[in-house]
Amino acid sequence: MDAWLDRFLIHLTAERGLSLNTVEAYSRDLRELADYLARSGISSWAQVTEAHLQGYWREGVDEELSKRSRARRLSSMRTFFKYLHQWEKIPGNPALRLRSPRFLSPLPELLSPKEVEALLQRPDPSTPLGLRDRALLESMYATGLRVGEMVNLELLQVHLDAGYLQIRGKGDRERLAPLGDWAADALKEYLEKGRGALLKKKRHDRLLVNHRGGPLTRQGVWKIVRAHALKAGIHRNISPHMLRHSFATHLLENGADLRSLQALLGHADISTTQIYTHVAQLRLKEIHREHHPRP
Repeated sequence: MDAWLDRFLIHLTAERGLSLNTVEAYSRDLRELADYLARSGISSWAQVTEAHLQGYWREGVDEELSKRSRARRLSSMRTFFKYLHQWEKIPGNPALRLRSPRFLSPLPELLSPKEVEALLQRPDPSTPLGLRDRALLESMYATGLRVGEMVNLELLQVHLDAGYLQIRGKGDRERLAPLGDWAADALKEYLEKGRGALLKKKRHDRLLVNHRGGPLTRQGVWKIVRAHALKAGIHRNISPHMLRHSFATHLLENGADLRSLQALLGHADISTTQIYTHVAQLRLKEIHREHHPRP
């Protein structure tokens, strides 16, 4: 897959004369697409379907990419797969129909409070990996952190005595993320009993450590969340970002105001936060239909 991606980038530079910045943006988008496809078990561009491309685009929505970045992702995919099709490297072009307005505005998916509770109880606290996983899941649900913010956390950003994390998010904006008792306790136990055991002889400042002692990656977080979701009986296509969506929606359902939620999520524009009001309204309608004697 890398070989044809490299050929495409050379084509953009040498034959189409695109700027270095544009080519780098295409490269970043398409290499992230390749990583996404690898997580789905795809090893050839010929295996890619429209559903795979939609899933990748929705991941950009989950990560709260700007409209401009999401539009560029669509452009990158359309241009690349048109190129592959012209070279007869794929049987058909899966990116042909990626212009649908409905495709561009999906509401975020989330977990119910019961599903969250089941997920948080799956890690085994008697092992170092279980302590790490519990600290990870509790922290993500308690703070609403993005996956990138979580894996990039360093020890100096963790303030357990004061009960918050010091986050540097998108646009290099800094914010404080309150932890709550459950997450603070899980982090404390992980730091005392789990992290050192996982580090072995390695040394680095990242909070989260993988089983080899190195920093935990975004892909590692995906695997952890999905593995514990299956153990918890959650058989939907769950992503780590669903914990952020659940955090936001559950706060709104329990009386949080939109401005406070904007600050907690680290959104530059409150219009990004407002999508959660629509999600909360839909959930209220579902609860009404399910429980009202005359729905």
